[in-house]
Amino acid sequence: MQDSFDLTKLIFGRLSWDAIPFHDPILLATFVGVVVGGAALFGLISYYRLWGTLWRDWITSIDHKKIGIMYMILGLVMFLRGFADALMMRAQQAIAFGENAGFLPPHHYDQIFTAHGVIMIFFVAMPLITGLMNYIVPLQIGARDVAFPFLNNFSFWMTTMGAVLVMASLFVGEFARTGWLAFPPLSGILASPGVGVDYYIWALQIAGVGTLLSGVNLIVTIVKMRAPGMDLMKMPVFTWTSLCTNILIVMSFPILTATLAMLGMDRLFDTNFFTNDKGGNAMLYVNLIWIWGHPEVYILILPAFGIFSEVVSTFSGKRLFGYTSMVYATVVIMVLSYLVWLHHFFTMGSGASVNAFFGITTMIISIPTGAKIFNWLFTMYRGRIRFELPMMWTISFMLTFTIGGMTGVMLAIPAADFVLHNSLFLTSHFHNVIIGGVLFGLFAGFNYWFPKMFGFKLNKFWGVVSFWLWSIGFWVAFLPGYILGFMGVTRRSSHFEDPELQPLFMISFIGTLMIAGGIAALLMQIYTSYRDRKKLVDVTGDPWDGRTLEWATSSPPPDYNFAFTPRVHDNDTFADMKKNGWTRPLTDYVAIHMPKNTWAGFVISALSMVVGFAIIWHMWLLTGLAFVAMMVAIIAHTFNYKRDYYISADEVTRTENAHTKLLESHV
Repeated sequence: MQDSFDLTKLIFGRLSWDAIPFHDPILLATFVGVVVGGAALFGLISYYRLWGTLWRDWITSIDHKKIGIMYMILGLVMFLRGFADALMMRAQQAIAFGENAGFLPPHHYDQIFTAHGVIMIFFVAMPLITGLMNYIVPLQIGARDVAFPFLNNFSFWMTTMGAVLVMASLFVGEFARTGWLAFPPLSGILASPGVGVDYYIWALQIAGVGTLLSGVNLIVTIVKMRAPGMDLMKMPVFTWTSLCTNILIVMSFPILTATLAMLGMDRLFDTNFFTNDKGGNAMLYVNLIWIWGHPEVYILILPAFGIFSEVVSTFSGKRLFGYTSMVYATVVIMVLSYLVWLHHFFTMGSGASVNAFFGITTMIISIPTGAKIFNWLFTMYRGRIRFELPMMWTISFMLTFTIGGMTGVMLAIPAADFVLHNSLFLTSHFHNVIIGGVLFGLFAGFNYWFPKMFGFKLNKFWGVVSFWLWSIGFWVAFLPGYILGFMGVTRRSSHFEDPELQPLFMISFIGTLMIAGGIAALLMQIYTSYRDRKKLVDVTGDPWDGRTLEWATSSPPPDYNFAFTPRVHDNDTFADMKKNGWTRPLTDYVAIHMPKNTWAGFVISALSMVVGFAIIWHMWLLTGLAFVAMMVAIIAHTFNYKRDYYISADEVTRTENAHTKLLESHV
């Protein structure tokens, strides 16, 4: 019997039927919904015989454009999950007063707010930003692909497998109850003996590897693969912000990896890096996680700044005002983002002099950010402004983000932070800059570059509905948080005693419902646009009269991006080409060398996810087997020499001439 018990333990570890949440009706209903939806999707794919196409053209693809689209699909799917968590939190807070405990028990509520933060930052904002960078940057610099195409595929699937682990925690075990940064001692083995923190650690470790490798890939692409004539000060601003973003990724994500590795060793091997036992210190974790965490905020916002620069220039019909100052402001923000991490814990006893230094640097970082706002406004000044959807999102951003930035300057004052720290004021400020900056930027970029990606524009009616529901709903949802924060109401609370607070929470919930309407309108915009795509199609190659190089190719671009490597003379590349009588070459095409798709990225990433899952549940036999299989897959991939093929000159000629005829019929 003892031998049998040990064998069972070796195979299944901590995993048992108790890990399945049969007792929780919300999770059980969600599980049933996911199973039914998954079965329906499986049936549709099988009915239309799409499995082969999915495998050949998408899952194994190393085309930066398809990988960029897959990143954005991942971000959208995870956005629905993350927002569902937000909706449940707001509903709970709106009704849980006095004797009414609400519908979420504290144990479940704590998991929800942790999962909400983790998903929205790591698996919504990061994939959406990375997807846009993946798709647009090579086109903007005149490259056929990123520097390391296989690495791009591998990076995407590592990020996806991290998301799979987070989703698995919904139905097998539980997620962390620590908040999205998992501070010890709450994340230590004594306070969190279950699998929740382990899910957190391994999901972020796996996804973090993908993000880090993607950062390396894009830096090398931008530095080494620019078209002839495109020196650094001729790069589009979106490419500049992408370069600075990926430098921040490469500098900060190893810190996150090391920090989570130490936390994992504390839990598995009792190493005591972050406990008071044997010389450890929990404040070491706080410093390390925020040395990564504050640059992460700028990893998200800098590409959004690049999107706004492209949009404002295009829809004002002018060059971007102060291009050089925009570039320097971006670089200054990148550097200063490393000097402000301690403002996240002014209240933790660092001392007046240290707090003063970090308060001043936090205020200084608002200067280059403010300079960008003025540059966009001066670009709009006396321009021929077209209020298309990307421009509408940009104007909404300017209003929303400016207010969010001012509340950030308030929190940069240590004395004010002592009053407002850990309150709903802080929550509203954070959402003010992340939603008003990053998410509105992503919506602007999505509407701006959608015709470049798919060849047809998005439905404007549903886009406008989504815009107004988001823009108004945001303030209805988060303005009460500023008021409640001044009243001393702390965040992360699932129940309140004072009934006078309830009206403000009810208003906040109404705003959240408006945002839900905005999300529904966004989905309707995508659906109706696809349904009516033949009416909305715009294959002129320049649907928005864009000013940079990505518009110099067809919409969507061919697999090879550019039949001829363009030569660049100006930072408004495409506008300069048209001004000087640019025409598409019609002859002398040559065969184009292309890398082949590969199975290895998906397989290695899936095996790494299995390794992570097995370690979470202490399934040591499965851990060993999956790790060996992963090493075999890596070695097998190194012997996969035949990764190249050629698109023949005749095929390139046919593609380019067909596009030229379409251009002539639409111009």
